[in-house]
Amino acid sequence: MRDLIKIEKVKNKKDLDLFVKLPFKIYKGDKNFVPPLISDVKETLSKNKNPYFQHADIELFLAYLKNEVVGRIAGIIDYNYINHHQKNVGFFGFFEVINNFEVSCALFDTVKEWLRKKGMELMVGPANPALNDECAFLYEGFDSPPVIKMSYNPPYYLEFVERYGMEKAKDLYAYYINLEQFVPQKIADLIEKLKKKERFQIRKVNLKKLDEELKKIKEIYNDAWQENWDFTPLTDKEINYLGKKLKPIAKSEIIPIVEIDGEPAGMSIALPNYNEVLIHLKGKLFPFGIFKFLYYQRKIKSGRVWALGVKKKFRKTGVDALLYYESFLGGKKLGYEWGEVSWILEDNVEMIRPIEKWGVKLYKKYRVYQYKIT
Repeated sequence: MRDLIKIEKVKNKKDLDLFVKLPFKIYKGDKNFVPPLISDVKETLSKNKNPYFQHADIELFLAYLKNEVVGRIAGIIDYNYINHHQKNVGFFGFFEVINNFEVSCALFDTVKEWLRKKGMELMVGPANPALNDECAFLYEGFDSPPVIKMSYNPPYYLEFVERYGMEKAKDLYAYYINLEQFVPQKIADLIEKLKKKERFQIRKVNLKKLDEELKKIKEIYNDAWQENWDFTPLTDKEINYLGKKLKPIAKSEIIPIVEIDGEPAGMSIALPNYNEVLIHLKGKLFPFGIFKFLYYQRKIKSGRVWALGVKKKFRKTGVDALLYYESFLGGKKLGYEWGEVSWILEDNVEMIRPIEKWGVKLYKKYRVYQYKIT
């Protein structure tokens, strides 16, 4: 079997098209698969358009069996990550494969060798293309579609990576919250007391002054996440790029910022769950998908708390609870019925404890794997 498998680099637009469209074959008939916009995936992978690749390298590979594309993978090296963590870590990402273990081994071997030649000592993934983007394999919660910017995969991927010899690096948790429930009275009383403090100012992000707001968001992000296991500082270009990408779908009602004595202290970025729209579009916005897009975006009933952070010096002041509260109220105002808080590191007790007081449900688990390169 292995002799029949060929691994080829993506060399041209035709190869890239095959790479991007392979998931439509892998997940055919899977009602929980959310087809990404093909144009968005190509832009994410573009070294000219995505500022991530100003400090990262990527190589794309396709697996062929009897001249048919049956798998794909990317090898990724983020030099900012290496400089920050002082570890020679490379990544695999964008992994998709038919239900064939030998093909998956050939793909992993290819990226492992590519990383080894570049001096990497550990392979981590999946990262698509980075850990602060869409990442990890789903391993619990296959009974519903993923929310915006969360991953999805067949259960057999977990068997393949573990048979290959990969080990758990970290588990990531996703929590379900019913927005139709009442806010617990103790929490509501605490929040109202915080809001009355003169030092505390809670407000919605001003999307009309996004450039100014992005500076504050970057300041909070690079302080709040700096000690996290997966952290890599975002550059100005990455922050601006992300802001421009998300602005068309963002809702200020669910993006609160807390300032203390005039200093940005914490922020929460929740996003409308546009996967409720994408699941109907088959990967294309034009020419006819735009009409479905406009129709279904008015029917979105859920959101995702995508990023919530508090500067280190303002922790244990109640800012995190205040941000959850404002996001909760904002989602209710928008007519959402439920929300997801994700992802949160399994051992991030400081972030897990306050949301558990709301009666949330841990309903999906994801896993990042690692493999020592010898």
